[in-house]
Amino acid sequence: MTRRRLPRGLMLLTLLALSPPVFARGVTPYLPLNLDPAIQNAVERVLILADEPVLSRPIPAALVLEALPKACRVDRPLCERVRHYLRRYMHSNGVEFASVSLGVTAGNSNITLPNQHGEKAQSAYQFAGAGYIQPNSHILLNLGAEVYQGRVTPTGTMLSLGFDWAQLDIGYRDHWWSPLTDSSMLISTEAPTMPSITLSNYQPLTRLGLEYEIFIAQMSQSSRIQLPNGALTRGHPKMGGVRVSIQPVSGWALSLQRLLIWGGGAAGGESVSNVMQAFFNPSKAQSTGFNAGTHVVGKQEASVSSEFIFPGRVPFAVYVEYAGNDTADGKNYLLGKADISAGIQFPHIGPFDLTYEIDSFSPTWYVHTASPLQTGYLDGITNYGASIGNWFGDQRVLATPTAIADPVGGQSNMLRIGWTPPFGGYLQLRLRSLSNYDQTTYATYPYKNEYLGSLSYSMPWHGYAVGAEIQGGRDVFGHHFIRIEGTLRDGEALFDGDSTGAGAFEGERPKGDWLFVQTGINYYRMLVNPVSTLRFYTRWAASPDLTIGALRRVSRHQDVGVALDADAISGRLLLGLRMIDYRYRFDWPIAVHAFVGAARYSLATPAYGLYLGAGLQWRHFLPNWDVGIDFRNVVKANRQRDLPTDPQGGAGPYSFTSTYSYTLYVSRRF
Repeated sequence: MTRRRLPRGLMLLTLLALSPPVFARGVTPYLPLNLDPAIQNAVERVLILADEPVLSRPIPAALVLEALPKACRVDRPLCERVRHYLRRYMHSNGVEFASVSLGVTAGNSNITLPNQHGEKAQSAYQFAGAGYIQPNSHILLNLGAEVYQGRVTPTGTMLSLGFDWAQLDIGYRDHWWSPLTDSSMLISTEAPTMPSITLSNYQPLTRLGLEYEIFIAQMSQSSRIQLPNGALTRGHPKMGGVRVSIQPVSGWALSLQRLLIWGGGAAGGESVSNVMQAFFNPSKAQSTGFNAGTHVVGKQEASVSSEFIFPGRVPFAVYVEYAGNDTADGKNYLLGKADISAGIQFPHIGPFDLTYEIDSFSPTWYVHTASPLQTGYLDGITNYGASIGNWFGDQRVLATPTAIADPVGGQSNMLRIGWTPPFGGYLQLRLRSLSNYDQTTYATYPYKNEYLGSLSYSMPWHGYAVGAEIQGGRDVFGHHFIRIEGTLRDGEALFDGDSTGAGAFEGERPKGDWLFVQTGINYYRMLVNPVSTLRFYTRWAASPDLTIGALRRVSRHQDVGVALDADAISGRLLLGLRMIDYRYRFDWPIAVHAFVGAARYSLATPAYGLYLGAGLQWRHFLPNWDVGIDFRNVVKANRQRDLPTDPQGGAGPYSFTSTYSYTLYVSRRF
């Protein structure tokens, strides 16, 4: 095949594998988000098997194509299925996908369906599709749309220009900034897609595997933008964000995200310098401002996320997101009004795949009123009435013309199980639960626990995928619904009854990678600030400690991994998530390690804080057994004083708890 005749949509497969890094490649299309569950699940599984963490979406098609050779060594049928799907992108023009869904809904609930661009449970239809024209490697025109009852959005319509190290996307491009597959705190597909300008790279830069994404978007019009003097104005708020990630070793990646919302109507006109000042010094922007009379931003959010992939016979990915929509204690590095999300995904457990995700969030997410320094948004941080982030933001009392949305905290869970049956197709069960904390001062309604479930099946038929889904449940107001939907999709690559995908997985754990369980004694004390004017230390005390984790070797002396620590501190559960646990092994049986992550302390309502630690370990004191000692610190875990029984007063809305502990433990490796 000559260079002229090679497909352009994803660049040349030969160039992807062989071209030296000095030759920049062109732009890439993106895979659609939350419209095709079977193929999206297959792509996620391929990337895990290829040791490619995913910290943001939509996923560049070129990234998936590059991952296929490594994934094929582990699961060739799954790999071939995804390769077949990607062929539609490998031309100078074509149809990316097309989907038609018709549904019938019974019941009195009309909640916003999670991650469906604002679609409601009572919607009777959904049409979606996209096509592309690529005249050369550096120009790509996408034309797309999503239609459901009550709204038409040109999702996927955009012009892409540039190179693999700098791709400019202008138009209706989705943004999903989280490793989690069912929720994203900062921005997701919960709301209709916003028009935006995005600059990013899909080819990692430098040995650190550096990736970046910068965008600015326009939100829907609001007539309730509140100025610092209390007056209301009408306009389109602006949203801007920056994301930077690294992947210094195979199978582990870390990402930092910042999001700002500002302007709209008479609140517009902020200078670039003022917005940048707010970006780099959010605490000052929220407290004293930079110039007299300047109202810089209306809302700021930030998050740090990581994903760790453990290879082997039963590989899995563990991912964590720690987010905040404020700073705490006047420190830019302390996230206030925080959220901790975590998940684990198994791409293969026999013919099944399994994903579990949990999210615990503070009050005030996606709600913001004005202050003497900042613009307020009484409709909430929404686009056409739907939350721009996690789906829980639409499962509460929403904003009305005379009131803001209920800023309650809570917790959600998601379990998803997929099955590739021997007779072909793909079957998926998804269960969700949500609990809003209804006994707090932020709740205006006696919320019930929400339970949502869906069961879907897709099968191949003459080059199409025919599917059916039944979903339903009870929302947080106690209303019920049940929905039956039929779907016809073009562009899906499902196993038929003659495929061998169900039992084709092959893989062995690399030497030097291991799981571990450790237990020991935790000797701790706490620094407590119930209000800013009161500060005291507790006495030193002892409690049991339990840790489970995983490590993988990245060099002769170095390991990276993740772990979950569980401790009983003053009779309450403290969970510490080590987002990255770094270990250095000396030639003699001594290792040192350090970790950083996030912690959740189960007070009357949860407190969230930065989690740090370091330790010394004596390895192999018995075969497969280690002993060690750690120092651990939860840095100012904060909670809002949101209960009627909480002490009041002080300079801010938080109470703080810092924990200092020494842990002596024994560890068993597997």
